[in-house]
Amino acid sequence: MSQTNMNKPTHDEQHFMASDLIRDIVIGMADGLTVPFALAAGLSGSISNASLVVVAGVAEIAAGSIAMGLGGYLAARTDEEHYASELDRERREIVELPDREREEVAEILREWNLPESAINEAVAAMSKDPEKWADFMMKYELGLEKPEPKRAITSSITIGGSYIVGGLIPLFPYMIIPNANSALLLSVIMTLIALFIFGFVKGQFTGAKPFKSAFQTTLVGGLAAGIAFLIARLIS
Repeated sequence: MSQTNMNKPTHDEQHFMASDLIRDIVIGMADGLTVPFALAAGLSGSISNASLVVVAGVAEIAAGSIAMGLGGYLAARTDEEHYASELDRERREIVELPDREREEVAEILREWNLPESAINEAVAAMSKDPEKWADFMMKYELGLEKPEPKRAITSSITIGGSYIVGGLIPLFPYMIIPNANSALLLSVIMTLIALFIFGFVKGQFTGAKPFKSAFQTTLVGGLAAGIAFLIARLIS
């Protein structure tokens, strides 16, 4: 190995590959931090016994986590079924309408400003492998990525678990303070701190500016919790 190659700096590309996981955590945590908080805060105005607020809050967290997890499961299953259906259609069209499919490949490659000779070679090479051909059409014609295996189960567990974690944070003060009105202030503080930390960590993982993400999450989450609290107060 030459000295030049030995001294050549290496470049490690770092790409975020867990966007679906982070999205599920965001969905679960965001709802978990706001909905149980609103319920507990709303009940605090009419119930002085914190233990009753805890019972109602735990019941809501249980029901909410199941509903959110089921929603995540059904959404992921829908994505899988849609992808499978479109893949079958592309495979049929490659067999039944090969000339049209070749022209569609060529049109996609022309958008990349490739020379016509290179396009013809690429189309010819792709035509020899129907599976790679179908995968190419799925990604670049339809914009569909193959869903991860067991995505539905993973999504449901992640969303449901995140909802539980988020919901227990605003409910915790009611577990240690007997008076509901006294626990409310600590619940507000803990919820805002949790939103800030959650937004900061989310920014670190997604590549956004952590403090900007933290402030945005706190502002949006705080407003959502505040509106939900007012609604809960009006109907409690």
